Amino acid sequence: MNSCPICTTAMQPCFSATVLGKHEAGYELCGRCGFLAVRDPHWLEEAYAKAIASADTGLVMRNIDLAPKVAGALFWLAGERGKGRFVDLAGGYGLLTRMMRDLGLDFYWADKYCENILTPGFEYREGMGECRAVTAFEVLEHLTDPVPFIEEAFSRFGSDYLLFSTELYQGEPPPPEAWNYYAFATGQHVSFYQRRTLEQIAARLGLHFATANRLHLFSRTPVDESLLRMVTGWFAPIASRYIRFRLGSKTVSDQELMLGIARAPGAGER
Repeated sequence: MNSCPICTTAMQPCFSATVLGKHEAGYELCGRCGFLAVRDPHWLEEAYAKAIASADTGLVMRNIDLAPKVAGALFWLAGERGKGRFVDLAGGYGLLTRMMRDLGLDFYWADKYCENILTPGFEYREGMGECRAVTAFEVLEHLTDPVPFIEEAFSRFGSDYLLFSTELYQGEPPPPEAWNYYAFATGQHVSFYQRRTLEQIAARLGLHFATANRLHLFSRTPVDESLLRMVTGWFAPIASRYIRFRLGSKTVSDQELMLGIARAPGAGER
C-alpha cells in the first residue's frame, strides 16, 4: 500500500482496469485529500513511445478554447497587464505558445519530450531570466507525483503564478466506464485530482489556489477567484481582441526575426 505523495496518508485500493489493452492497473485513493493514482504504472515508457498520443484528437480544439482564457487570466491577474515573459511547460508542438504570441504575450516554449514544430526559435533557454508566469496544460494527470513539478515551475523560472489545467472530479471517483479522462487506452493518465487535492498542494507549498472554467491557478499572492471566473468566461474571446490591440500581436515581428536569422551569414551551418 502506497502513501499519498501529497499528504502522506495511506492510499486505499479503489478499482482496477486494463490499460494499453494489456496491463492490469490498480487505482488507489487518498481518503484525506482525494488524490486518485495508479499504483506502479510500469508501462509509462511504452505509453510515451509517442510524446503526444494519436488518440488526443482534441489537441487543436483545446488550444483554440484555451488561448483567449489564458490571455485573459495572465493579462488581468498576473500584474503589469500582460507585460513580462511567460513560458509554457510541456508545450507539445508549440501551438499554444504560437497563439499566445499572436495575441501579444511574450511566450516561450519548453518541453523535455516533444519537438517544437510551430514556434522554433522561441524555446526558453537558461539565462533568459525570470518568467512572470508559467503555464502547464494537461500535464498534472501524467505525473505520479505533481509536487516536484510544481516546485520546479516556481523555482526554476522565478515565477509568481502557475496557470494549468487538469480535469477534476467531485465526490467519489467516477466508475471506470463513466469517465473517459482515465484514458485507459493510452496509459498516460496516472493521477487524478479534486479541488481539495489541489488546495492541499497549495497549503503544503505555501501557495494560494483559485479555479474557474476548468483552469486552475497557484500563486504566491491571493487571487480573486470571481475575477478569474469572469476573465476566463464567455467573454474571453472578445476580451482577447482587446488584449491583442493593447499589446500588439507578435505575428509579424516574429516572422521578421526568423527571416533575419535565416538570412544571417552561416545560418545554415551547424
